[in-house]
Amino acid sequence: MARYVAYFRVSTEKQGKSGLGLAAQHSLIERFLSEGDEVIAEYVEVQSGKNDERVQLWKAINHAKRNDAKLLIAKLDRFSRKVSFIASIMEQGIGLVVAEMPNATDFQLHIFAALAQEERRLISERTRHALAEAKKRGVELGRNGKVLANLNRQAADERAEVLRPIVVPMLEKRLSLSEIARQLNDQNIRTARGSRFHPQQVANIVRRMGKINVCSL
Repeated sequence: MARYVAYFRVSTEKQGKSGLGLAAQHSLIERFLSEGDEVIAEYVEVQSGKNDERVQLWKAINHAKRNDAKLLIAKLDRFSRKVSFIASIMEQGIGLVVAEMPNATDFQLHIFAALAQEERRLISERTRHALAEAKKRGVELGRNGKVLANLNRQAADERAEVLRPIVVPMLEKRLSLSEIARQLNDQNIRTARGSRFHPQQVANIVRRMGKINVCSL
């Protein structure tokens, strides 16, 4: 039996009122809870993930401390986009539990957060530079499909590079595309669109890394 204080975050007031986003987070937490577990309180924050000023979060943390409970969140990306922020919460002396990643250790949470943060940084940097160059050439970005397609390709390349340290060791073990997809899903690593991996998506990543001929797997 475990005691939890649940914390939910939505980005906009509209999401908070409509339940969009909240419903999915509630569902994840409900599936995570075992018989006998108790959620003693719930706190909902309406705040952008880029903003670390979280009034409701600190209320949730203090509530958990007073009642010897753990802080329970649905998904790491609903919590924060910054490794430093996640690390600072872990240093508060309470257990941080992610419903989507129930077996993840503090070390693993740091790794997953670092991967996500670096991926966002690389994509943002590449996109910003590409847009600036296109603007110099007088390109109307919203009306030029080639420019947008190029940006998408660059983002996919960056995604492949972020996943390289994880995927390459699996390739070296000669794991099949299906097995690599399964292991990525087991580690709660998602595609750029937040979906589960399938063999074809792994094949696309491997091609971009230029590591091997996927036809041999």
